[in-house]
Parts: sequence; structure tokens; C-alpha cells
Amino acid sequence: MTDTSPHPHDNSVPLSVLDLASVGVGRSSGQALQSSTALAQAADRLGYARFWVAEHHNMPAVASTNPPVLLAHLGAHTERIKLGSGGVMLPNHAPLVVAEQFALLEALHPGRIDLGIGRAPGTDGLTAQALRRHTDAMSIEDFPLHVMETMAMLGDVRPELIEALGTRQPLSATPNASSYPEVWLLGSSGYSAQMAGMLGLRYSYAHHFAPDALAAVELYRRSFQPSAALDKPHVMIATSALIAETAERAEFLAGPSRVQALALRSGMLGPIVTPEQAAERGFSEAELAAMDRLPAIKAVGTAETVVAQLRSLVEQTGADELMITGYTYDLQDRINTLEALAQNW
Repeated sequence: MTDTSPHPHDNSVPLSVLDLASVGVGRSSGQALQSSTALAQAADRLGYARFWVAEHHNMPAVASTNPPVLLAHLGAHTERIKLGSGGVMLPNHAPLVVAEQFALLEALHPGRIDLGIGRAPGTDGLTAQALRRHTDAMSIEDFPLHVMETMAMLGDVRPELIEALGTRQPLSATPNASSYPEVWLLGSSGYSAQMAGMLGLRYSYAHHFAPDALAAVELYRRSFQPSAALDKPHVMIATSALIAETAERAEFLAGPSRVQALALRSGMLGPIVTPEQAAERGFSEAELAAMDRLPAIKAVGTAETVVAQLRSLVEQTGADELMITGYTYDLQDRINTLEALAQNW
């Protein structure tokens, strides 16, 4: 297994896209998935490196409940871009199921599949229990073992990993693989950072909802042990951005994401509202202060402003790749952001 990280942007850090197939007010799950497909096609056309979809359950604004199913569809409707999970929430699934799904995706789209693994359930406790039917495999203590099992079933048979599995001999995820998906560990804390380093895996930090990227990235690099999968640390920072022709227009288009962020904190979730509805709602001083501490979208403004902020983030963290996400009500506003970044990065 070798490092096959894409580098489509010459002399720059590669850019990628994270999507949740968000559902807007008055729109169906089918329309959300059509928009996700169109966004992936735009990212493919514009030269972005990766397009990842997240796993969330029982959320009114998210249609991306099953990344492998969506990735199979996206693979059939794109040409070049790497496709992956950002991430599959492993506590929700048996490792063999995940390994089989992604081995099959890799067989369908060789060299284009990433398996990003996360530790959080991506939902509430009741839904998480319904996904697994029991709770004994959902504890933090089991997570490293399940990650290693998944890796081994996907062809990572380095001796130290097999030794760590002990009597749990790995099964084969597919009969005769010619290639395997690229495995990443996702996280927003020191736990995942350290684990990714110790296993010699690529690491993606969720800066779009967690503030302290630098501490986690430094811990990952200090913990890193070269492996058959990766010979040196490789970090991707996931962050959020929205670009428009003026700063005022960008702030207006970011309104729905602010409403969604506040709804998430209060537990009053709903579909993505329109910018007009967000403007009519307004925000209290306390809400604005909360969003200043943890913005719904980290970089909002003109292309010049946003690119400067993203370059500063790369300089601070030494990121090898950046992944861009962000809520908007209309698909075209997200495509405009991707086009502006591609032109100015």
C-alpha cells in the first residue's frame, strides 16, 4: 500500500469538498441528493481532489444517511475525483459490513475510494442504539480494535497490526482485490489524532465545528509511526467557507447556516431555511456572541478575503490538504464558492 494522495493544484495545497446532502425548506430528500450529485460533478470539473459525504441519522436537514450507497451513485456520475466518507461512523456498524461496502466501492471505482472513519455516532443515543440493536460495541474502548479489524479486512496485514488483533483473525472483505480504499481517521480531539498517528494513518481534523486544530495536529505528528500505508504524517483540515461577489452578499447567504448552527445547539433542528427567512428571524446579541466564538461558517466574504483566511489556516497548521464545506440554501451558491476558490487558490 503506497501513498496515492492526489495533487491536482500545482504548487498549492489540494482542495476537496465535504457534503451532507442538506435538505432545504420545501425540498425533498430526492432533491437534496440531486443537488449533492451536481455539486460532486462541479467539484470534479473544477479539479478538486476529493468529494466526501458524511453520515448523519434522524436529522431533518441531512439526507446523507448512508455514505456507501450515495458514493456508489456519485462514482457513476463523476469521472476523476476521489470519493469518500467524511466519515463512516464505525460505532454504528459491524467492521465487516463497512469493509465489504468499501471494498466493493473500490472494485467498482478503482483508485478513487477513501474510507474516512469517525468515532461519534452522528446522531442521538436512541437512534445509535437502533442502528446497532445493542450498546456493548459502542464504547470508546472498542473503537481502536474495530478500526484495526476494518483495516486488516481491507488488506492492511502488517505484522504488528495482526499481532494486536490476536485471536481475532481478520476476514477478507472481497475475494480478490486489485486495490484497496485509502483509510483515514477523522476527529476533533486529541484521542483520534493520537490514534491516527500510532496506526500510521492519514488524519482529517474537523475544524469546521471544532476550534483548536493546531493542538490536535501537533499531537498527531508527535504520535506518528510510519506504516505500510503511510511513511510520513498527512493532515487534511476540514473547514467551512462561503464566497460571494461582495462581503454583504456573502453574509446574507450565510444566514441559513447561522440559523442551523443555533438550532443544533438548542436541539430544535429543522430543514435549511432560505436567506430571506434567516434575515427575517434576526439574531440576539447573545446568539451573535456565540457565533463569534464558533462561527457557523468559518470564512465568509469575497474570494480575496476567504482565500487569505484559508491560506492562514494552512500556514498555522501545516495542512497537506484542505476540505471545504458549508451550508447554503441554493446549490448554485455552493458551486459559485467552489468556482471562486478554484480560480483564486
